[in-house]
Amino acid sequence: MRLLVLGGTEFVGRAVVEAALDRGWEVTVLHRGRHAPPPGARALHGDRTAPDGLTALAGAADTWDAVVDTWSAAPRAVRDAARLLRDRAGRYVYVSSRSVYAWPPPAGCAEDAPLVEGASADAGQSDYARDKRGGELAVSDAFGADRSVLVRAGLILGPYENIGRLPWWLDRVARGGPVLAPGPRELPVQYIDVRDLADWTLGAVERELGGPYNLVSPPGHTTMGGLLDACAAVTGGTAELRWTDPGTVLAAGIEPWVQLPVWTPPGSDLHDALHTADVSRALATGLTCRPVEDTVADTWAWLRSIGGTAPRRPDRPPVGLDPETEAEVLAAGAGGPGGGVPGNTP
Repeated sequence: MRLLVLGGTEFVGRAVVEAALDRGWEVTVLHRGRHAPPPGARALHGDRTAPDGLTALAGAADTWDAVVDTWSAAPRAVRDAARLLRDRAGRYVYVSSRSVYAWPPPAGCAEDAPLVEGASADAGQSDYARDKRGGELAVSDAFGADRSVLVRAGLILGPYENIGRLPWWLDRVARGGPVLAPGPRELPVQYIDVRDLADWTLGAVERELGGPYNLVSPPGHTTMGGLLDACAAVTGGTAELRWTDPGTVLAAGIEPWVQLPVWTPPGSDLHDALHTADVSRALATGLTCRPVEDTVADTWAWLRSIGGTAPRRPDRPPVGLDPETEAEVLAAGAGGPGGGVPGNTP
């Protein structure tokens, strides 16, 4: 197989390149030159935000079995790439997002749920949901539904993460001491390990799939307790998880998802949107998800290998709770080490 990856040097794109190389595929990467692609990939350079950003592709006679594109800004960049490549690639895989569903998406929504309005393949950058939906429209317009794979990913974790969610939890738990753990402990969490996303994506190319797919683990693949227990185990087990009632967390003015990454209050629109997706279509086409312990352990190993500080995308806001706020909530008597929440039996 011959694969072209637009990007391919960070997080999702890098995982796809590494997985393809492991399969023995011939991989070409078009990137801006800020980071080196994995060894073994052929590198072309171009900045898609520049008028001549695709020159390296336009001047080449190459053809590919598939293109993988992770772009998340102005949809017209996807439009231009897709139009250029529609006669030179067999399939276009666009790594989109479950954010394309109209807010709030119903709990358990599948790929036929209503989509965000106002998106256009010709648009400049606006907001994340419309940018991703515009990218989907651009791909479908150029390649048709049968040759377009729309990967509607949920929360993505794993090595090379450049958003900072799992790295923040690992660093916080590694510091030890009492840790504000947002409850309930058994709260279901959905995510996709970036390597499982990459494996499914390449499998979709091999199976010649088309159309949209929710790509995230099955509901209840793990829980907040399972995630944070795994963090405690790999970092040395010196942290004391203080499970705290959701109402206490919210009353302290703590922002779910942002200040306490991954966590969303049970019963909220945010939790329904992020952690209850119907993924039966992806499961039926080969999606497999490794245990949370493996994702956490491998991310911790990667963090240590790069000195303990994860890279951060400049276009995304920082995540995590400041120590002062955490200390204030803990000092007020929130939670306890046994895994319960105030007023409940563990």
